[in-house]
Amino acid sequence: MFIVDKAATASMNHTLPVPKVIFFDIDDTLSRNGVIAAHNQATLEALAKTDIKLVISTGRSKAILPADILALFEADVLDAIICMNGQYSFDNKGVISHYPLSAEQTDKIVQLCETSELIHKFDSAMHIAWSGENARLREYNAITPNSILDPDYHKANTVYQCSVFFNNPEEKMQDIDFAEDDLKLVHWHHIGADILPANASKARGIKDVCQYYGVDARECMAFGDGMNDLEMFDLVGYAVAMGDAQPALIERADFVTGTIEEYGIQAVLEQFKIAS
Repeated sequence: MFIVDKAATASMNHTLPVPKVIFFDIDDTLSRNGVIAAHNQATLEALAKTDIKLVISTGRSKAILPADILALFEADVLDAIICMNGQYSFDNKGVISHYPLSAEQTDKIVQLCETSELIHKFDSAMHIAWSGENARLREYNAITPNSILDPDYHKANTVYQCSVFFNNPEEKMQDIDFAEDDLKLVHWHHIGADILPANASKARGIKDVCQYYGVDARECMAFGDGMNDLEMFDLVGYAVAMGDAQPALIERADFVTGTIEEYGIQAVLEQFKIAS
């Protein structure tokens, strides 16, 4: 377990202001292999007794949020959820903000994926809809109720992002100029990425949630590990990279802490004198 404060490495005894909102990525930040670490769940439950707002900020679709995270939300441990990379945010009262893809955007995305001969999916608030299947996806769909096969889903439903899966780690659509169509490709795995509007990001969702709560993003903290956390880190006052975060994210972080297994979140909260 360790923590590096990049702004004050000489002394770790200074008192830091308690954040008004803490934003947590899910995968490899709170959870490993889709399951929240027991000590992280206990920490969230303890934090829920304070005045700090607790908000999930994830690239996951609303339709496939982990059951343990949803249980914490339904128990009012979590105050709100930002999903689909800031494209859809909600609390227990309803939708805070959402940014559907236009028909022109979905048509262009489908064209790019079909040209590259890649299976992709579109995410709505209710489903993840696949353009095609293989043996692995058939198995996944069989055990995932909201995961369906429907290549035309985007034509009749509101969707917020697309995810594409590469046939091998070397094939990453690097030859496509997404900016030309006001889109961007954000990698979250060596064989997977999200296709989003150029202005979409977790940061946009955080701005919406901060406005909703009437707080300044500079008074907030965020924990993350992946490339889709970059904009989020640039926005908040205290950006914390997990110990196994992507190198580019670590470069943008204010703090670098341990991994899940090294109780990295707890190390930071201890530094901020926050009960966890």
